[in-house]
Amino acid sequence: MKTIRKVLDGLTASSPVGAGVGGGTGGGCSIYPSGQLGAVVSPRESEIQESLTSEQFQVCKTVRHGFPYQPTALAYDPVQKILAIGTRSGGVRILGRPGVDCHCQHESGAAVLHLQFLINEGALVTACADETLHLWSLRQKRPAVLHSLRFNKERITCCHLPFQSKWLYVGTERGNTHVVNILSFVLSGYVVMWNKAIELSTKTHPGPVVHLSDTPRDEGKLLIGYESGTIVLWDLRCKRADLRFYYDEAIHSIGWHHEGRQFMCSHSDGSLTVWNVKNPAKPFQVTIPHGKSQRDGRKHESCKPILKVEYRTCKNSEPFIIFSGGLSYDSRRPSLTIMHGKAITVLEMDHPIVDFLTLCETPYPNEFQEPYAVAVLMERDFIVVDLTQSNFPIFENPYSMDIHESPVTCTEYFADCPHDFILVLYALGAKHKKQGFSNKEWPITGGIWNLGTTAYPEIIVTGHADGSVKFWDASATGLQMLYKLKTSKVFEKQKPGEGKQTAEIVEDDPFAVQMMSWCPESRIFCVAGVSAYVIIYRFSKHEVVTEIASLEVRLQYEVEDIMTPDPDSVSPFPEPTSQPLSSKSRNLAGSANTVTCEGPLRDSIPCLSVKSRPVRMPPGYQTELVVQLVWMDGEPPQPITSLAISSAYGLVAFGNCNGLAVIDYIQKTILLSMGTVYLYGASDPYQRQPRSPRKSKQFSTGLTELTDSPVSLELDRCKSPTSDHVNGHCTSPTSQTGGSGKRISSADTTKANRRGPGRPPFRKAQSAACMEISLPVTTEESREGSFSRSRSSSVSSIDKETKEAITALYFMETFARKNDQAPSPCLWVGTSLGMVLIISLNVPPTEDQRQSEAVQVSPSGTVLTMKGAVLTFSCLDCMGSLIHPSYEVWRDLNSGEENEKTRKRKLVAFSPSSSQDMGDHQYAVVCSEKQAKVFSLPSQTCLYVHNITETSFLLRADVVTMCNNILLACFCANGHIMTISLPSLRPLLDINYLPLTDMRIARTFCFTNHGQALYLCSPSEIQRITYSQEMCESLQDTLGDLFSLVENPEAQNRGFLKGLFGGSGQTLDREELFGQATAGIGSRFLAEHIPGQRSVEGVKGAATGVVADLNRVRQALDERGQRLGELEDKTERMLSSAEVFSKHAHELMLKCRDKKWYQF
Repeated sequence: MKTIRKVLDGLTASSPVGAGVGGGTGGGCSIYPSGQLGAVVSPRESEIQESLTSEQFQVCKTVRHGFPYQPTALAYDPVQKILAIGTRSGGVRILGRPGVDCHCQHESGAAVLHLQFLINEGALVTACADETLHLWSLRQKRPAVLHSLRFNKERITCCHLPFQSKWLYVGTERGNTHVVNILSFVLSGYVVMWNKAIELSTKTHPGPVVHLSDTPRDEGKLLIGYESGTIVLWDLRCKRADLRFYYDEAIHSIGWHHEGRQFMCSHSDGSLTVWNVKNPAKPFQVTIPHGKSQRDGRKHESCKPILKVEYRTCKNSEPFIIFSGGLSYDSRRPSLTIMHGKAITVLEMDHPIVDFLTLCETPYPNEFQEPYAVAVLMERDFIVVDLTQSNFPIFENPYSMDIHESPVTCTEYFADCPHDFILVLYALGAKHKKQGFSNKEWPITGGIWNLGTTAYPEIIVTGHADGSVKFWDASATGLQMLYKLKTSKVFEKQKPGEGKQTAEIVEDDPFAVQMMSWCPESRIFCVAGVSAYVIIYRFSKHEVVTEIASLEVRLQYEVEDIMTPDPDSVSPFPEPTSQPLSSKSRNLAGSANTVTCEGPLRDSIPCLSVKSRPVRMPPGYQTELVVQLVWMDGEPPQPITSLAISSAYGLVAFGNCNGLAVIDYIQKTILLSMGTVYLYGASDPYQRQPRSPRKSKQFSTGLTELTDSPVSLELDRCKSPTSDHVNGHCTSPTSQTGGSGKRISSADTTKANRRGPGRPPFRKAQSAACMEISLPVTTEESREGSFSRSRSSSVSSIDKETKEAITALYFMETFARKNDQAPSPCLWVGTSLGMVLIISLNVPPTEDQRQSEAVQVSPSGTVLTMKGAVLTFSCLDCMGSLIHPSYEVWRDLNSGEENEKTRKRKLVAFSPSSSQDMGDHQYAVVCSEKQAKVFSLPSQTCLYVHNITETSFLLRADVVTMCNNILLACFCANGHIMTISLPSLRPLLDINYLPLTDMRIARTFCFTNHGQALYLCSPSEIQRITYSQEMCESLQDTLGDLFSLVENPEAQNRGFLKGLFGGSGQTLDREELFGQATAGIGSRFLAEHIPGQRSVEGVKGAATGVVADLNRVRQALDERGQRLGELEDKTERMLSSAEVFSKHAHELMLKCRDKKWYQF
């Protein structure tokens, strides 16, 4: 079969170009050689065998990390010890012990308003904003909806499911209470109508139902709380109101005392009322816990509403009264108050409280509750407070709930990381952990999770708006914080008097991380910030005190004196030791003493000031060098659009819409700093024309303010304006821009003229989570101000205002020219116009020479063309295996050991292939936002071309490995995920998975090896996915089980006399009361039953194959055996109790048998 496929591929490759070019998303893409028409691929190049097939790919979600975005509801199962959080977008997050973390989504996307566990039954009821109840089964790893019930005429306001009951009480906005059978999810005919619950003399509607609960000692009594302040104790058997309680303040919540004689209400005036069921006329006690006494001493000052109260009793201490809100109106911070006896503790929260729950030892409402913790859900955080200690510390949260501590601006995903480095990062991170947590273990311990065998370690790196960088251990399905790096510590803190100077550069978040580049093997880390700086970090296990070395670079786009470059008169590259374009080099930080030009224009001033004094650097990542772009002629530096680092060469390269800079971070010198137009030299395919004077005049009059790279009208239909954000065009990296003209005032015009045409200042640095797509604009002004620009290689000239941004950089050892006999170090450069440039690097061979001699940077003269902005590069050897970039083996330069200090640099350069003649030729893979090409090196022949998309554009493309094969993984702006084989560029997968809804997804989507990818699905959550069929099938083995077999706790033995005289303790036969035979079925017009529609993932999660059936049968047998064992134990206990009772009765009879009647 492989031979036939090989022959067919050869026939396809030998077909002429005129046969047609396939579409981007279809499967009919032709694979053909470029160059002469009808050229045939050489036999040597057709020897590579590709084993990947379309059947090996499938896209599915794996796990979700982070804090549930916009939470709305909270629930807890005290027996299974699992917790559920509902969100506004219709998601439900279920958490257990560390590793047990599941996310499920309602198809409707309606907000989850209420959650109710079927305690110890492995099921969950959700009530959504679309007035629908859903029953979720949690007995499989992927929860699925079993039933749904949609209310048509009434809105759901509250729900209550008694422990060990199959009947759910549902309160509505109209004040009615309905009953739903959980097993069949059918509405019962039993209804508590609001007009029957209140007194006939009442003239007003009581309002929506805000509380439902059965009496702890009598299941036949239902307590109904109405918003207006009316409370009704409804007798379910007699179908009438037993007691009514009235209060003139609105009710928010109610909590029972476990004995069932008293209950507590929270009200809108910040008061708590305690009612005795034997005296419904007035409250037994009224308190305003945080109210101030008035001067007359009679009435307390009203406070904020107490939104929720819980009344929990303890056997050996005073009860706990816990409530949220209730502070005076002077207080602005949200709070949780804990009243224990006479002690009142107020816990101030950082965010508004959404809900809270008290975790108790028993699920029985008629027993001492013995609370031990409080779970508090806030809008942006989740904590659990320890109630067993007097200072109420919080538990250390094992979940990754602080991803959004500062908004995420960029992400990177690395698989196959060095395992020893993960351990080192764990050790460093443990030293900086926060203190003051409870010494007890995390109380939410439900579910089962087997760590299993992880074949490879994974690390996720996130950059944030405050300048911090976090390293996360993402091995298996977990996510644990490893290490946190604060890049802002490199710079001086802004003084109050300096605010005006930097206001025009960056309004907020001047340290926001924009781009990252990491070499895990050498432990070299590089960060590009929003304020146009690059920081290179080295890793060390030892603390050091040193000064921070810095360089200042000038990057300017000026071609006013150049029309068509003359290769004889213009040298394309300067000497490596010179400083092109008046670039300024400084070895030590002195940016505070910047050079300024006379007049209002700023010049040679960086956006931030590097610390000039010696700085203590703790173990971990330590600053090696800071490189900053500076102001030039009154215009701020443009944001960095591409970044690459090579530990083997000791170089870092970065570019923006003005040009390219190459820095030697070993010698701390600038090797190259020039505009993009100069990089071509004599090979420039464009004729750069001078700017039209008319356009300059029109701009100066202040009609419109245009973006740097407006999209041409011809490309409006196929290219989103957001590509200027994503693929590196000259826009602010975290600001919202569009292609439309914007009216500006005369003051704005003055600023625009001072900055120069086509160079907007930095704008507000927002997070990637806040991005929104700029919609295309077709106004007449934008059409007049825009210009046509083609991205094909056939264009012969472009307007001078068009800036060609550097969008991709890649260091690799390859053939730079056609006549090269051996590979050499090179820097591949990709631009926004689809041009690929190769720059040769002459690196000194020995370490001593490397420390003293300069790296020679020279043009290769090679220019390749692509369609669309270039996104990524890669290199394959002659056998089709990926050539990994060379790297330096890590060494600790700050080590106290002499051997470590004097150890020479060790470079590792290898190819997976074992062929001895792999140096004969290579394959270069280049992918742009429109197409992918494979070039044969050194001949530079284009072997294969694949037009990926014609109607959209790529946001991310990565060359990754999967199943020991190399492939190109792409994410398109239309939501398609595509995989393409290498080197033949055969389409393997094309699925419409994720439509681009905002820039957050575009900026954070990234692929990695082994068929995995991730993106920021919300401002606080990371979604990991896989596109590997093998991983989809094995996913069930790595996920945790939400349900485990746990025996219900035994109810407390109340004793014979206490049961006889201490209360009714009556049980209720709800089936007889609410069943179809007695009450009938509810109206279909009121509620409609919808059978559960399980998705493909849900079906696979529930059961697939014979193995799953056997497991289900075995689990059922285990449950049956366990229940039989429980029944046997109960029978033995009953028999023993009967024998004891018989013995006491016989003794009592013998004692009283001989007594006379008057002796009693």
